[in-house]
This record gives sequence, structure tokens and C-alpha cells, in this order.
Amino acid sequence: MLIVSFSALSAKDSFEDFKKSQADSFKSYKDERDNAFNKYLEEQWKGYEAYKGTPLYKEPKPKEIPPAKPMEAKPVGPKITIQIKKIIEPEAVKEPITQPVKEAVKTPSKEISKVLPIVIAEPKIDKKIAEAIKQKDITIEFYGSTLGFNVSKELKKASFYPQNQQGISNFFSAAASSEHQDLVSDVIRTSKEMNLNDWGIYLLVVKLSNAIHKDQDDAKLLSWFLFNKLGFAVKVGFAEKHVVVMHYSKKIIYSTPSYNFGGKKYYVVDNYAKGSVGKLYSYEQDYPGSTKPLNLSLDSLPKFEQKLESKTLSFSQAGKEYKVPYNYNKNLIDFMATYPQADYDTFFNAPVDTATYKALVPALKKYIDGKQASDAMNFVLSFVQKSFVYEQDDQQFGREKVMFAQETLFFSKSDCEDRAILYSYLMKELFNVSIVGVKYDDHMATAIYVPLDGDKVNVEAKQFVVADPTYINANIGMSMPKYKAVKPQSFIFVKKD
Repeated sequence: MLIVSFSALSAKDSFEDFKKSQADSFKSYKDERDNAFNKYLEEQWKGYEAYKGTPLYKEPKPKEIPPAKPMEAKPVGPKITIQIKKIIEPEAVKEPITQPVKEAVKTPSKEISKVLPIVIAEPKIDKKIAEAIKQKDITIEFYGSTLGFNVSKELKKASFYPQNQQGISNFFSAAASSEHQDLVSDVIRTSKEMNLNDWGIYLLVVKLSNAIHKDQDDAKLLSWFLFNKLGFAVKVGFAEKHVVVMHYSKKIIYSTPSYNFGGKKYYVVDNYAKGSVGKLYSYEQDYPGSTKPLNLSLDSLPKFEQKLESKTLSFSQAGKEYKVPYNYNKNLIDFMATYPQADYDTFFNAPVDTATYKALVPALKKYIDGKQASDAMNFVLSFVQKSFVYEQDDQQFGREKVMFAQETLFFSKSDCEDRAILYSYLMKELFNVSIVGVKYDDHMATAIYVPLDGDKVNVEAKQFVVADPTYINANIGMSMPKYKAVKPQSFIFVKKD
């Protein structure tokens, strides 16, 4: 089969020649669903209007937050001894997922009992594995791992031509009639072995598609085709002479344009924080059997190759300086940096890397053990308040970005929700107490279910004491004056293990 792209057509080539070259290749589809769906694509094309992306906050967050006047809190509660969880760290990816090679890549030791003073060097890939990778049609670098995939010639030649509705149908026909099953199986196996959540699968498919097709429209059409085969509810559209891919999500993806199909919202994830796509042409029906929504939850971390680095956070409290060193996997930081703005549950309930936990918790434990409960919790509150510089996301990233606790530890600057997420994680891990995120129109704090005096919020018939990780010098029970009499917009519940 010969399929040439639009850019490669010479003046003497005609569209009739192009259609004839494809006609023979479309006689046999590899999946019985594809013939009817391709016919549907050709017939049910119509225009849809974009919905403006929902913002995270109704009002802009404050540019700066004045600190509170330091006040000594009366110690309350029993003396604390922090219990460190015994964690069996999952194996990192040790070999190219798509290779039938048994030798493992040597990785750094997983037993980290103290903070590493230097960066651990990248592991060297075994020569046999490196040779096996070279024999694959396509190789990509994916968060520390080199992955290889076999891609049929027919799938590589699938082309978006002509650049309209018919071109989309032509691409689908070429892909559907190609030997694509092995590639789909390799993506599924890779995703399982790397423990990728839906966002990880999204990144893998997009990167693989871009490696196979250099033309952006072709790459987007290939990703759409693969997502369909993986069971995701995903649509393709056409706007301003270019392909648009839309993913169905049950939960809001903030600051991302979306389109309504049969009461379901489909998000142009690629356009997160980039503005509207405008009116596009698409179709109502999903690919048969592909109904899975894009779920951005990160309940467990992906198994990326270890690229360990170290950092030390420091802050002053009552005239004394404290240092808190820890380790982190830079590959994981890079992965998290790509995240769009999911619902707050995603960020509040994500774990941190094992290497980070094993260094961070003992570092805090030595300062906490022996303190009374309220003093220990206030110490952790001070750590989160004072170890970072306050800065709005627009200033730091040029867009709204909620950070995972792992990211907040990494970056030197953060704002209110980032610190609320980090403090929530630490309170759950260190003290095993119930805590909620407290969302206002332009701010976020936390509140803890503990018997302490101070400002409180009512959450499901219980009173939680306010703890604001952004209000520097404030103890547990002290709200910012602006929010003392304000009813919170919502609460984010933090799951306990």
C-alpha cells in the first residue's frame, strides 16, 4: 500500500490517483467495528460550539499575604512519637517493556535510609537490551526509560489527506486496515508494567504518535485511533484546518476548552491553558465499545526509572533554624509537571515517592518526637509556612497550576493550595488525623479534626479547626482576618490509608 502525504504530492498527482492508491488497501479491516464506524464518520459530521474552560477560582488569589503576629500557643495533648511506615518499594522499570529480553537494567539500590548527598548517576543499559531496542521500528525516551515499538509500514503511511472530513475518514481506514494490533498490545503491556494511570497512558500514546508521524495532524489522528482501540471515549474534530482530539471526562478539567456531546463533556486536553479552539466539526457517536472516561486520579505512582536527587529545606522558628533534607525522583517531578488542572481530590490524595518519604519523615521526626501533640502539629505547620516563598501560579508558571505535595517540596515557590496539599499529606502521614482542604473564592486553607481551640468550620456535622499553611506565623486555630466570617465554597476530603 502506498499512501503519500499532501506535502509529498507532485503537481501531476491528482486526488483521483490518491483515492485509487488507497482503494485496494481498504478491502479488509482488522476489526469488525471499523467498517461501520468509518461509514458513520463520513455521514454524521456537523458543527459544535466550544465551552469556555471552567476556572479554578472565582476571584484572583492575593498577590501577597501579610504574616500574622507571632503568638506562643499553649501545648495541648499527649507527647508524640512518630511511627515510620515500613514500605516495600515497587520495582522500577528494569527493561524495555516491549522487548522479549530477560536481562535487567541495573538500578540504584531501593533501600534509602538516609539522604543522599549527591545525584545518583543514570543506570547503563545492558548491551543486549540496547541492541534489541535498536531493532525496533520506533524508540522513545519516556521518563528515564528507552522504549521500543514495532509499527507496521501501513500505519506509518496513514495520512490526513485531503485536509477535511474525508481526510479523517481516509486516515482511519488506513490505520484500521493496517497490522495495528501488536502496537496496541505493546502499549497496554507497557502501561501495566510501568503502572501508568490514564494520564501516563495519554502521555505515552501522544509521544509515540509524534515519533511515528512528524506531521502534527497525522500524529493527532494516530493518537485518536489508538485511544479508541484502548477503550477510551475520545473524539476527533476539525477546526481552522487542523485536527482536534477531545477526551471525555466525568470530572471537570479546569481551564480547558470542552464540547458537549449528548450531555457529556469532551475536553481538548492539548489546549489546556491555551484558550478556546472555537467552533469545530465532529460527530456524536463514540467508537463502538470505547466508553472509558479519562480519569486523572493518581492513587499510586508510576514505576519510572530512578533519577534520584537531593535537596534541603530550611526555616526558622523562635530564633532557631531547622533543616529538613530529602530525596526525590526527578523523572517523577517531570511527569507531574505535565498535569492539567484536575479536581482537587486528585492532588490532595496523591502519594509521594518512597525515596522522599524515607528521607522526609525521619528528618521531621527528630524535631517532633517528644513534643506535645499541638506543638508537634504546629511545628509541621510552621515548616510548610516558612520553607517556601509565596508566589502566584501566573507569576511562577505563566498559568494556573495546582501542585502535588511531591512538587511543592521540589519548587522553592508555591501558593495557597500547594501548601494546603502538602500540609494535608504530612498531617495524614505523621499524625493519622482527619483533615480537609478548605476552599474559598480566592484562597485555600486546611482544617483538622482535633480537640483544639480557635477558628472552626463545620464539615458534615463535625467541627474542624482551621490551620492555614499560607498564613505565616499563624498557629492552628488562626484564620486570616479576611476569612474569619466567610463561609467556605467547598471542602476537599483527604482519604486515610
